[in-house]
Amino acid sequence: MKTDLWHVGFLNRPVTDLMVPGALAKSAITWLPLPASFQFIADPFGIKTDDGLTIFVEYFDYRIKRGEIHYYSYDAAGALMTRGEALVTPFHLSYPYLIQDDGALYMLPEAHKSGVLTIYRCDHFPDRWTPIATLLDLPAIDATVVQHDGRWWMFYALPGPDGRAMRELHIAYADALMGPWRQHAGNPVRTGYESSRPGGNAFVHDGKLHLPMQDCVAHYGAAMNILRIDTLTPEHFAAEPVERLTAEGLMPGYTDGIHTLAGFGDTTLIDVKRIETSAKAHWIKLQHKLNRALGKR
Repeated sequence: MKTDLWHVGFLNRPVTDLMVPGALAKSAITWLPLPASFQFIADPFGIKTDDGLTIFVEYFDYRIKRGEIHYYSYDAAGALMTRGEALVTPFHLSYPYLIQDDGALYMLPEAHKSGVLTIYRCDHFPDRWTPIATLLDLPAIDATVVQHDGRWWMFYALPGPDGRAMRELHIAYADALMGPWRQHAGNPVRTGYESSRPGGNAFVHDGKLHLPMQDCVAHYGAAMNILRIDTLTPEHFAAEPVERLTAEGLMPGYTDGIHTLAGFGDTTLIDVKRIETSAKAHWIKLQHKLNRALGKR
Protein backbone atom coordinates (compact mmCIF):
# COMPACT_ATOMS: atom_id res chain seq x y z
CA MET A 1 0.00 0.00 0.00
CA LYS A 2 1.42 3.38 -1.04
CA THR A 3 1.23 6.43 1.23
CA ASP A 4 2.32 10.02 0.51
CA LEU A 5 4.44 11.54 3.28
CA TRP A 6 5.43 15.22 3.03
CA HIS A 7 7.94 17.31 4.92
CA VAL A 8 8.72 21.04 5.16
CA GLY A 9 11.89 23.11 5.10
CA PHE A 10 12.97 26.74 4.76
CA LEU A 11 15.81 28.57 3.00
CA ASN A 12 17.32 31.91 3.86
CA ARG A 13 17.09 33.01 0.22
CA PRO A 14 14.46 35.05 -1.65
CA VAL A 15 12.27 33.02 -3.96
CA THR A 16 13.54 34.91 -7.01
CA ASP A 17 17.00 33.37 -6.45
CA LEU A 18 15.50 29.99 -7.31
CA MET A 19 14.66 31.07 -10.84
CA VAL A 20 18.23 30.10 -11.78
CA PRO A 21 18.33 26.42 -12.84
CA GLY A 22 19.87 24.23 -10.12
CA ALA A 23 19.78 26.96 -7.45
CA LEU A 24 17.36 25.10 -5.16
CA ALA A 25 19.48 21.93 -5.05
CA LYS A 26 22.52 24.00 -4.07
CA SER A 27 20.75 25.84 -1.23
CA ALA A 28 21.12 25.20 2.50
CA ILE A 29 17.74 24.06 3.83
CA THR A 30 16.59 23.91 7.46
CA TRP A 31 14.12 21.07 7.91
CA LEU A 32 11.35 21.18 10.49
CA PRO A 33 11.17 18.34 13.04
CA LEU A 34 9.86 15.12 11.55
CA PRO A 35 6.45 14.04 12.86
CA ALA A 36 5.69 10.50 14.07
CA SER A 37 5.09 7.60 11.69
CA PHE A 38 2.29 8.01 9.17
CA GLN A 39 1.99 11.70 9.95
CA PHE A 40 3.23 14.54 7.77
CA ILE A 41 3.43 18.31 7.45
CA ALA A 42 3.00 20.13 4.13
CA ASP A 43 1.79 23.34 2.45
CA PRO A 44 4.06 25.80 4.32
CA PHE A 45 3.37 29.53 4.47
CA GLY A 46 5.13 31.90 6.82
CA ILE A 47 5.63 35.37 8.19
CA LYS A 48 8.51 37.26 9.79
CA THR A 49 7.92 38.89 13.19
CA ASP A 50 10.14 40.83 15.59
CA ASP A 51 10.91 37.52 17.33
CA GLY A 52 11.83 35.58 14.20
CA LEU A 53 9.97 33.33 11.77
CA THR A 54 6.63 31.54 12.14
CA ILE A 55 5.65 28.82 9.69
CA PHE A 56 2.09 27.54 9.28
CA VAL A 57 1.58 24.07 7.80
CA GLU A 58 -1.00 21.43 7.15
CA TYR A 59 -0.57 18.68 9.76
CA PHE A 60 -2.02 15.32 8.74
CA ASP A 61 -2.27 12.01 10.60
CA TYR A 62 -3.37 9.00 8.55
CA ARG A 63 -5.04 7.60 11.68
CA ILE A 64 -7.41 10.59 11.66
CA LYS A 65 -7.38 11.64 7.98
CA ARG A 66 -8.39 15.23 8.60
CA GLY A 67 -5.88 18.03 8.15
CA GLU A 68 -5.22 20.68 10.79
CA ILE A 69 -3.21 23.89 10.66
CA HIS A 70 -0.21 23.88 12.99
CA TYR A 71 2.53 26.45 13.55
CA TYR A 72 6.30 26.34 14.17
CA SER A 73 8.02 29.46 15.54
CA TYR A 74 11.76 30.00 15.11
CA ASP A 75 13.97 32.66 16.65
CA ALA A 76 16.25 34.95 14.65
CA ALA A 77 19.10 32.43 14.96
CA GLY A 78 17.00 29.67 13.37
CA ALA A 79 16.27 27.72 16.55
CA LEU A 80 12.79 26.26 17.08
CA MET A 81 11.09 28.01 20.03
CA THR A 82 7.44 26.85 20.07
CA ARG A 83 4.98 24.79 18.08
CA GLY A 84 1.29 23.98 18.36
CA GLU A 85 -2.18 24.04 16.85
CA ALA A 86 -3.20 27.20 14.99
CA LEU A 87 -6.58 26.23 13.51
CA VAL A 88 -8.65 23.05 13.88
CA THR A 89 -12.16 22.57 12.47
CA PRO A 90 -14.55 19.63 12.00
CA PHE A 91 -13.55 19.53 8.32
CA HIS A 92 -10.21 19.02 6.60
CA LEU A 93 -7.85 22.00 6.41
CA SER A 94 -4.68 22.51 4.38
CA TYR A 95 -2.80 25.21 2.44
CA PRO A 96 -2.83 27.95 5.15
CA TYR A 97 -2.36 30.87 2.76
CA LEU A 98 -1.47 34.11 4.61
CA ILE A 99 -2.55 37.60 3.55
CA GLN A 100 -1.65 40.96 5.10
CA ASP A 101 -4.02 43.84 4.38
CA ASP A 102 -4.59 47.19 6.08
CA GLY A 103 -2.59 46.24 9.17
CA ALA A 104 -4.34 42.90 9.75
CA LEU A 105 -3.21 39.32 9.15
CA TYR A 106 -5.56 36.84 7.52
CA MET A 107 -5.49 33.16 6.63
CA LEU A 108 -7.27 31.60 3.66
CA PRO A 109 -6.98 27.85 4.31
CA GLU A 110 -8.12 25.23 1.84
CA ALA A 111 -11.32 23.73 3.24
CA HIS A 112 -13.19 22.55 0.17
CA LYS A 113 -15.12 19.91 2.13
CA SER A 114 -16.92 22.78 3.87
CA GLY A 115 -18.30 23.76 0.45
CA VAL A 116 -17.10 27.39 0.60
CA LEU A 117 -13.94 29.48 0.84
CA THR A 118 -13.71 31.19 4.24
CA ILE A 119 -11.21 33.83 5.31
CA TYR A 120 -9.99 33.96 8.92
CA ARG A 121 -8.61 36.97 10.82
CA CYS A 122 -5.75 36.52 13.30
CA ASP A 123 -6.98 37.73 16.68
CA HIS A 124 -4.03 36.36 18.68
CA PHE A 125 -0.82 35.38 16.95
CA PRO A 126 -0.25 32.60 16.09
CA ASP A 127 -2.98 30.43 17.58
CA ARG A 128 -6.34 32.25 17.46
CA TRP A 129 -8.11 32.73 14.12
CA THR A 130 -11.70 33.88 13.65
CA PRO A 131 -13.78 33.22 10.51
CA ILE A 132 -15.03 36.59 9.28
CA ALA A 133 -16.29 36.22 5.71
CA THR A 134 -17.03 33.81 2.87
CA LEU A 135 -15.07 34.96 -0.16
CA LEU A 136 -16.45 32.38 -2.59
CA ASP A 137 -19.56 30.20 -2.44
CA LEU A 138 -17.44 27.53 -4.11
CA PRO A 139 -15.28 24.70 -2.72
CA ALA A 140 -12.08 26.41 -3.89
CA ILE A 141 -8.86 24.43 -3.52
CA ASP A 142 -5.43 25.99 -2.81
CA ALA A 143 -6.72 29.55 -3.27
CA THR A 144 -3.77 31.88 -3.87
CA VAL A 145 -4.39 35.62 -3.57
CA VAL A 146 -2.24 38.52 -4.73
CA GLN A 147 -2.71 42.26 -5.17
CA HIS A 148 -1.56 43.28 -8.64
CA ASP A 149 -2.20 46.22 -10.97
CA GLY A 150 -4.83 47.79 -8.72
CA ARG A 151 -6.91 44.63 -8.20
CA TRP A 152 -6.97 41.56 -5.99
CA TRP A 153 -6.57 38.30 -7.92
CA MET A 154 -7.33 34.78 -6.76
CA PHE A 155 -6.05 31.63 -8.45
CA TYR A 156 -7.65 28.35 -7.41
CA ALA A 157 -8.70 24.82 -8.40
CA LEU A 158 -12.05 23.05 -8.02
CA PRO A 159 -12.83 19.47 -7.02
CA GLY A 160 -14.41 17.08 -9.50
CA PRO A 161 -14.09 13.77 -11.31
CA ASP A 162 -11.05 12.58 -13.26
CA GLY A 163 -8.59 14.69 -11.28
CA ARG A 164 -10.26 18.03 -11.99
CA ALA A 165 -8.45 19.65 -9.05
CA MET A 166 -5.13 18.92 -10.73
CA ARG A 167 -5.98 19.96 -14.29
CA GLU A 168 -8.00 23.21 -14.21
CA LEU A 169 -6.94 26.69 -13.14
CA HIS A 170 -9.65 29.19 -12.24
CA ILE A 171 -9.36 32.91 -11.48
CA ALA A 172 -11.50 35.40 -9.57
CA TYR A 173 -10.87 39.10 -9.06
CA ALA A 174 -12.06 41.90 -6.74
CA ASP A 175 -11.44 45.53 -5.92
CA ALA A 176 -11.05 44.73 -2.21
CA LEU A 177 -9.90 41.64 -0.33
CA MET A 178 -13.34 41.05 1.18
CA GLY A 179 -14.95 41.25 -2.23
CA PRO A 180 -17.25 40.97 -3.94
CA TRP A 181 -15.25 38.49 -6.01
CA ARG A 182 -16.10 38.02 -9.69
CA GLN A 183 -15.28 35.08 -11.91
CA HIS A 184 -12.85 35.46 -14.79
CA ALA A 185 -14.52 35.40 -18.19
CA GLY A 186 -12.22 32.63 -19.41
CA ASN A 187 -12.56 30.10 -16.55
CA PRO A 188 -10.98 27.66 -16.56
CA VAL A 189 -8.16 29.81 -17.88
CA ARG A 190 -5.69 26.92 -18.07
CA THR A 191 -6.05 23.16 -18.40
CA GLY A 192 -3.66 20.24 -18.20
CA TYR A 193 -1.95 18.35 -15.39
CA GLU A 194 1.44 20.04 -15.80
CA SER A 195 0.67 23.56 -14.47
CA SER A 196 -2.95 24.16 -13.47
CA ARG A 197 -3.05 23.75 -9.67
CA PRO A 198 -1.54 26.55 -7.53
CA GLY A 199 1.33 25.72 -5.22
CA GLY A 200 2.52 28.81 -3.36
CA ASN A 201 2.85 32.59 -3.26
CA ALA A 202 2.79 34.64 -6.44
CA PHE A 203 5.89 36.82 -6.84
CA VAL A 204 7.34 39.41 -9.19
CA HIS A 205 10.50 38.57 -11.13
CA ASP A 206 11.99 40.66 -13.95
CA GLY A 207 8.90 42.87 -13.85
CA LYS A 208 6.46 39.98 -14.40
CA LEU A 209 4.10 38.22 -12.01
CA HIS A 210 5.05 34.56 -11.52
CA LEU A 211 2.95 31.78 -9.99
CA PRO A 212 4.22 28.42 -8.65
CA MET A 213 2.11 25.58 -10.03
CA GLN A 214 2.02 21.87 -9.28
CA ASP A 215 3.06 19.40 -11.96
CA CYS A 216 0.76 16.40 -11.49
CA VAL A 217 1.45 14.59 -14.76
CA ALA A 218 3.29 11.63 -13.15
CA HIS A 219 1.36 11.80 -9.87
CA TYR A 220 0.01 14.37 -7.42
CA GLY A 221 2.65 16.96 -6.52
CA ALA A 222 5.45 15.31 -8.49
CA ALA A 223 7.19 18.60 -9.34
CA MET A 224 6.59 22.32 -9.79
CA ASN A 225 6.44 24.55 -12.82
CA ILE A 226 6.70 28.32 -12.41
CA LEU A 227 4.30 30.23 -14.64
CA ARG A 228 5.25 33.65 -15.96
CA ILE A 229 1.98 35.56 -16.31
CA ASP A 230 2.05 37.68 -19.45
CA THR A 231 -1.60 38.81 -19.56
CA LEU A 232 -3.95 39.20 -16.61
CA THR A 233 -7.22 41.08 -17.08
CA PRO A 234 -10.83 40.20 -16.22
CA GLU A 235 -11.30 39.02 -19.81
CA HIS A 236 -7.91 37.58 -20.80
CA PHE A 237 -5.15 35.40 -19.36
CA ALA A 238 -1.89 34.18 -20.85
CA ALA A 239 1.00 32.47 -19.10
CA GLU A 240 4.08 30.44 -19.92
CA PRO A 241 6.07 27.93 -17.80
CA VAL A 242 9.60 29.28 -17.37
CA GLU A 243 11.24 27.17 -14.64
CA ARG A 244 10.81 23.64 -13.27
CA LEU A 245 11.65 22.48 -9.74
CA THR A 246 11.99 18.92 -8.46
CA ALA A 247 12.83 17.38 -5.08
CA GLU A 248 16.01 15.74 -6.33
CA GLY A 249 18.98 16.37 -4.05
CA LEU A 250 17.05 18.28 -1.37
CA MET A 251 16.29 15.85 1.49
CA PRO A 252 17.47 12.23 1.64
CA GLY A 253 14.55 9.87 1.14
CA TYR A 254 12.15 12.63 0.06
CA THR A 255 12.69 12.75 -3.68
CA ASP A 256 9.22 11.85 -5.00
CA GLY A 257 7.63 15.28 -5.13
CA ILE A 258 7.54 18.98 -4.32
CA HIS A 259 4.31 20.98 -4.41
CA THR A 260 4.69 24.22 -2.44
CA LEU A 261 7.02 27.18 -2.99
CA ALA A 262 6.24 30.13 -0.72
CA GLY A 263 8.54 33.11 -0.64
CA PHE A 264 8.40 36.20 1.57
CA GLY A 265 11.24 38.66 2.00
CA ASP A 266 14.55 36.80 2.15
CA THR A 267 12.96 33.48 3.16
CA THR A 268 11.51 30.69 1.03
CA LEU A 269 9.51 27.68 2.19
CA ILE A 270 9.19 24.35 0.40
CA ASP A 271 7.79 20.88 0.98
CA VAL A 272 9.02 17.56 -0.38
CA LYS A 273 7.46 14.12 -0.63
CA ARG A 274 8.34 10.48 -0.32
CA ILE A 275 6.01 7.69 -1.33
CA GLU A 276 6.01 5.10 1.45
CA THR A 277 5.27 1.49 0.58
CA SER A 278 4.55 -0.42 3.75
CA ALA A 279 2.34 -3.27 4.95
CA LYS A 280 1.84 -1.25 8.14
CA ALA A 281 -0.33 1.15 6.18
CA HIS A 282 -3.12 -1.43 6.22
CA TRP A 283 -3.10 -1.36 10.03
CA ILE A 284 -3.12 2.43 10.00
CA LYS A 285 -6.18 2.30 7.74
CA LEU A 286 -7.93 -0.01 10.21
CA GLN A 287 -7.02 2.35 13.06
CA HIS A 288 -8.57 5.22 11.09
CA LYS A 289 -11.81 3.26 10.70
CA LEU A 290 -11.80 2.49 14.44
CA ASN A 291 -11.26 6.16 15.30
CA ARG A 292 -14.21 7.12 13.10
CA ALA A 293 -16.39 4.49 14.74
CA LEU A 294 -15.46 5.84 18.16
CA GLY A 295 -16.09 9.44 17.10
CA LYS A 296 -12.49 10.53 17.67
CA ARG A 297 -11.22 13.51 15.73
